[in-house]
Amino acid sequence: MYEILQKQSLNPTVSKMVVRAPRVAKKAEAGQFIILRVDNDGERIPLTVADHDRTAGTVTIIYQIVGATTRKLDELNAGDFICDFVGPLGRPTELDGLKKVAVIGGGVGCAIALPTAKKLHGLGAEVHSVIGFRNKDLVILHDEFKAYSSVCRLVTDDGSAGEKGLVTDALQQLIDAGNEYDEVIAIGPLVMMKFVCALTEKRGIKTVVSMNPIMIDGTGMCGGCRLTVGGEMKFACVDGPDFDGHKVDFDEAIERGRMYAEFEKHAYEETCNLLNKGGAKK
Repeated sequence: MYEILQKQSLNPTVSKMVVRAPRVAKKAEAGQFIILRVDNDGERIPLTVADHDRTAGTVTIIYQIVGATTRKLDELNAGDFICDFVGPLGRPTELDGLKKVAVIGGGVGCAIALPTAKKLHGLGAEVHSVIGFRNKDLVILHDEFKAYSSVCRLVTDDGSAGEKGLVTDALQQLIDAGNEYDEVIAIGPLVMMKFVCALTEKRGIKTVVSMNPIMIDGTGMCGGCRLTVGGEMKFACVDGPDFDGHKVDFDEAIERGRMYAEFEKHAYEETCNLLNKGGAKK
């Protein structure tokens, strides 16, 4: 059992938890993830290691309440326990030798992008961050990105916070201003990453994306997280989650991501009804 030490709401649908998991904290690196189960009957879901403290033995996770399991997870508070918390899984993001990097985060994907920006900053790289959201109510981690970036651009679709526009608009402006990046790292919705990659490919800028497809076991055995990269089948859990964005078949990944949408919607509604009737821990 893994104790929740802290819980914080970042916006109406996104929460942060600090979990006591010393063995995971000891090995965790930027770009890796954990898989948890809320209880013995729960499903396994992957969540990125948003931060870790080796001394305190803690791991921070940030999640969006979008399905049945994240809805159940959000019922827990400091002092409660998570049944399973397995990791770190996946390959750490390769950052050595990078001198100037643009880190692009979209929505809750910013929780994955932040540890990368933090690690780069710690390695002495110049970090330019662009974070994008639909509106001001959904903005998360802005101050944290500013702390690790020499340039930090906040954009929203409706202009209610930061600049009005898309992350690709801000990235285009940074490139046009003469910034030469060793690499662009883009993390967020598949469509966002697809268009970031379309932009950078035209400019010949290496781009890495973090893929988060359907995943079950996290060890490469189930094959649920397969995707096509450079015409070859890869498993996000063991070959990634980072991949060359110019080689990812985003259209296939988007289609696969929709496969269980109706099932997930039904499960979420059932869970909400159960919780509203007092059928689970409050």
